[in-house]
Amino acid sequence: HRAVRSRSGTIENRRDALVFGTMLNRLHALKKPTLARVHGAAFAGAMGLIAVCDIAVASVDAQFSVSEVRLGLTPATISPYVLAAMGERAAHRYCLTAERFDAKEAHRIGFVHELAQPEALDAAVNAIIGQLLQCAPGAQAVTKDLIRSVAHRSVTPELMQEMAGRIARARASVEGREGARAFLEKRPAAWVKGQGNR
Repeated sequence: HRAVRSRSGTIENRRDALVFGTMLNRLHALKKPTLARVHGAAFAGAMGLIAVCDIAVASVDAQFSVSEVRLGLTPATISPYVLAAMGERAAHRYCLTAERFDAKEAHRIGFVHELAQPEALDAAVNAIIGQLLQCAPGAQAVTKDLIRSVAHRSVTPELMQEMAGRIARARASVEGREGARAFLEKRPAAWVKGQGNR
């Protein structure tokens, strides 16, 4: 009877982990840019949520921890994203010690891109959103795919051919043609906020 209960718990735990992992992967794979606004304590699963975002801005008083090993667990579900966001070397320290680290350290190791005073956090986030809104949404989606495709690959003749094909398609796209026209005509592109498309 106890073995059945234990197996049932394992099945439920696996299902819960897959649900959370699927959500993280969907956020990571979104075609639109994602931005994490971090304040307060970001521990365990919250670290995964931050890591899957394209950009992360944190309040200077935010605290971080990959805390799973303190609870006898492992950060398995979040690990692919956390490792990519903070790097393998930092992950060795912070995943194995579960120690808390501050926003300054999160910035130093590359886990967050920018720090702001608590009262200026929204302004910092809004400034980045303003920059994102100046860019072509289709080009952003293609560029997110490009980054995933190129990361950790060596520059080979095959990769160079693939990249030449990508830029040729981008130049021939509706957005590419509109962007070139807007640049030459010294006007905002059609997708710029207030100009339609978004």
